[in-house]
Amino acid sequence: MPVSRTSGVDRRLFLASLLGAAAGVAGLSGCAESSAATRGEGASTAPLADKVPAGTSLKIASFQGAQQLQLKLAKLPELPFTVSSWLNIGAGPDVINAFRAKSLDVANNAGIPPIQAHYQGFDAKIVAINITRKPNYVFATKPGSDIESVDDFRGKKLAFSQGQAQGVVLLRALKKAGLKYDDVNLVPLTSNQFLTALQSGQVDIAPLGNSQSPAYLKQYESKGARVITTDVVDLLSLLWAPVSVLNDKAKAAAVAAFIPQWAQGLVWSYENPDVWNEEFYVKTQNLTLDQARSITALANKPLFPPSWDEAVAWEQETADLLAEGGFVKKFDVSSLFDHRFEGIAAKSVAAQYRR
Repeated sequence: MPVSRTSGVDRRLFLASLLGAAAGVAGLSGCAESSAATRGEGASTAPLADKVPAGTSLKIASFQGAQQLQLKLAKLPELPFTVSSWLNIGAGPDVINAFRAKSLDVANNAGIPPIQAHYQGFDAKIVAINITRKPNYVFATKPGSDIESVDDFRGKKLAFSQGQAQGVVLLRALKKAGLKYDDVNLVPLTSNQFLTALQSGQVDIAPLGNSQSPAYLKQYESKGARVITTDVVDLLSLLWAPVSVLNDKAKAAAVAAFIPQWAQGLVWSYENPDVWNEEFYVKTQNLTLDQARSITALANKPLFPPSWDEAVAWEQETADLLAEGGFVKKFDVSSLFDHRFEGIAAKSVAAQYRR
């Protein structure tokens, strides 16, 4: 079944199509906008508890099992709460749906999903920040493509996920190249559909993570596929949680206790690439050791800012970029950050990982 395309004239229809079931729950009409207009009301400002009460549990996202494996390999202290489930979930739209269903309490995403959740009228807050300075994505072409640079994207079909990091990376790349949204055809997909769309030729370009591109090229480079690199970054990797979770004193304390281990797990995998290559990429992702090494060679050094000022400014730029295209309503993103947790990650790591 062919995928649909979008231009400036039908962006509202595109938005409804992209959000799908989540839109049906939240409503993209006046109901969602009314809910978003009252953003931040009811969010707790109570000080975080010093200890996690006995019997507390959290449901935590662990996409492809990476989070669990990091904690295990780093041999970190036992968490002071129960992880009732580790969910293999990573895509922003899927995380939002899981938050709504109360099947997930905390997740690791890029900066764009919290913006998307806000626009859908769902209350969630950012609780930890990891700054990424190097690009995590490349633009992969379909087999047989003659596209060699972002300038060649004009008039082409581009895989676009509004609620994920890949979406904002694409928008920033277009803006940097001087291309307007109406100069290209944005195809509404989620990132787990990108490979299939490329393989079938339904799109000309799709953003792929550094961890995905080696396998894609191994299969399709001989058929004329290539990757286009840019210096466009998605600055934020973050932890976030529903306001309903953060308003629960016990769960909020558990989230605060989880943040240091999240940060320390990332530092451990960065400092131990050989072990991480073998235990994660080779054993669980079925990549070759050479492919794994090519991925970790591009890995970002984890950086946990004591102050979130830069993160807030970046998030505002991202929200404004989406608003310019008519994808969301303009709003003040400061409401997305729960500053009770600011600095927790930075305090848990060595000075070289703070910024």
